Amino acid sequence: MKTTTKAYISFLFICIVWGTTYLALRIGVLHYPPFLFAGVRQVISGIILSGIALMIYKKADWSWNNLLQQLVVGILLITMGNGLVTWAEKTIPSGIAALICSMMPIFAVLINLATNGERLNIFIVLGMLLGFGGVALIFQNNIAELGNRSYLVGIGTLFIATFSWAVGSMMNKKRANKVNPIFNSGLQLLFGGIVMLFISPVADSYEHIDWMNKEGLLALAYLIVFGSVLAFAAYMYALKELPVGLVTSYAYVNPLVAVILGYLILNETLNWFTALAFVSIICGVYVVNMGYRRQHKLKMAAEQKQEAAEVKHETPKVKELAN
Repeated sequence: MKTTTKAYISFLFICIVWGTTYLALRIGVLHYPPFLFAGVRQVISGIILSGIALMIYKKADWSWNNLLQQLVVGILLITMGNGLVTWAEKTIPSGIAALICSMMPIFAVLINLATNGERLNIFIVLGMLLGFGGVALIFQNNIAELGNRSYLVGIGTLFIATFSWAVGSMMNKKRANKVNPIFNSGLQLLFGGIVMLFISPVADSYEHIDWMNKEGLLALAYLIVFGSVLAFAAYMYALKELPVGLVTSYAYVNPLVAVILGYLILNETLNWFTALAFVSIICGVYVVNMGYRRQHKLKMAAEQKQEAAEVKHETPKVKELAN
């Protein structure tokens, strides 16, 4: 099989599998405490991924600076990102959770603009309106739940988790350690999972748990093997062989997979409001990304023009000195 074919199969794999994780999380938290469930999943996944990375690359950065970096990113991505999504799915349907989490790129762009002191352009504003309009459609579709405090807390928690994932992703990219990045990702899973295990006794209820529940254990095994280890390996391989823009488009497919599976397996609501919310949010993410890329290109062109002008201005001075 050709390398490109394998890469496209890997891409298709992550499009489907990462979309199914919302369903698996929902099934898992119906049987086990959320932070305990997510913590066990990520600790085991982190040990497996780190072990594989060490066996393959035979090297790792064990410095305190790197360990602290992976701890902070692990808390942002895994403890707050994945952990809070898992907790929220006790009260929020998996499809709705996936739709809200798909807004992560919008948060990432807004954080980038705020930290760089840049202004919003018309495309970014339009994309934000489309994205949050999609969320409004979700509320319209579940208007009876607006009086349910647990539902509203779950929705708010999903927004916090999505924001945290955006911050962690940006920090991970800006301060990336090139010494065995797969090992570092394993550390993030491990550290984030350990923190969740410490949170669990405080935040979780251990009453009436069927520890050997078949559905819950299958969901846990699926998330470890497919959702974490295999999907991450497929993502890294696809990223190596295919354009970044294509590979990251998995984020547009995952919510669709989650919504359809939630409807088919858990009888979650699927109607015109759900479909419109999906289209509105995905279009919003696309338009925001397009607006940010356009603004970034204009900024780069302006900087290059300024540098060229400065060089041109300095040239006569050099000539005078030479004479």
